[in-house]
Amino acid sequence: MVGGVQEDDVTVVSGLPRSGTSMMMKMLEAGGLALVIDGERAADVDNPEGYYEFERVKKLPKGDHGWIEDAEGKGVKVISALLTHLPPTHQYRVVFMRRRLVEVLRSQQKMLANREEAADQISDEEMQVLYDKHLKSTFAWLEAQPNIEVLDVDYNAMLKDPTSLVPELNRFLGGRLDEDAMLHVVNPDLYRNRA
Repeated sequence: MVGGVQEDDVTVVSGLPRSGTSMMMKMLEAGGLALVIDGERAADVDNPEGYYEFERVKKLPKGDHGWIEDAEGKGVKVISALLTHLPPTHQYRVVFMRRRLVEVLRSQQKMLANREEAADQISDEEMQVLYDKHLKSTFAWLEAQPNIEVLDVDYNAMLKDPTSLVPELNRFLGGRLDEDAMLHVVNPDLYRNRA
């Protein structure tokens, strides 16, 4: 996207599942950005502060784009696997959360265990290769889109030193957010499943 931040840009928080997207949504909410969420997925032991999701996002592959106009000027979570289904009719600013893949896998396994669901029959090593390939192809696609700007955010670095990253995030989103409020959201106590 050419030019600066526009008020009707859609802010998209993305990344692999369990990569810090819910924390980022909570930070943006604290900073004063309106969010598109429905509260259908309640907070639980895996995400004690909530998931910040909007169920209709999952229907993007089926062409359900009607809600995106209402997301202009707001923030919405779209996992990385669904990004390529965003229609080119809007301007997006994507905050992409990166977390060490070994921690993502560990966190996903713990979530499955907490829900008493069977884990995939694929090894962690194979899954890590698949995730790495997915991330590379997703970023190649993002970089080719003229209507999308991307900010890469390191989840691990955000927990370690948010004071240097929050101002960068605020600038990316137009400089209108309350940085102090955002800093208070970062909670290292929720940093579990460390590598």
